[in-house]
Amino acid sequence: MVCKIKVSTKIQPHEDAEKIVYSINNIFPDWQPDNIPEREVFPTNREMIEISGYSNSLDTFMKSVISQRILDTAFDAMTMKININKTEFSISRQAAIKGKVSFIIDEKPLGGVMIIEIEKENLEIWLEDETWHPGREEIPRQVKDGLAMDRRGEPVEWFDKFGNPTISEIWEEE
Repeated sequence: MVCKIKVSTKIQPHEDAEKIVYSINNIFPDWQPDNIPEREVFPTNREMIEISGYSNSLDTFMKSVISQRILDTAFDAMTMKININKTEFSISRQAAIKGKVSFIIDEKPLGGVMIIEIEKENLEIWLEDETWHPGREEIPRQVKDGLAMDRRGEPVEWFDKFGNPTISEIWEEE
């Protein structure tokens, strides 16, 4: 099964739809929304509108994640809401304007968010492979392995209050 990638966002009445599409296209260049609201003069009469569309590739997204050196963060954020062969996560539209990926866990940042849904067979294994890096030879990772960030986006500490590594305790529990 190929990877199905849906990208959605909400455009508020005061936001410029063209800039939002530009922001999303910086991360998903082939993404085309189902509808784009017409540009209006402020103040507008338009209500909030949700737009969505599909992308055929995560290549640009992954290149940004790799260049930013946030593969473990990406793995954690992309698997927090994983359900068998489907996951959903959010990234900042404002960061995307500059071609950067910034994962949104709970807060609603200035500049809005885009929601990415990925559907693929064997998604967990595929995400492990996509986010692999040489550090995983020392500390292997898998979905929900106890090394991920917590639900608030905070890192899980691998050291106790005295600076002693606790990662070995995690491996001993399994």
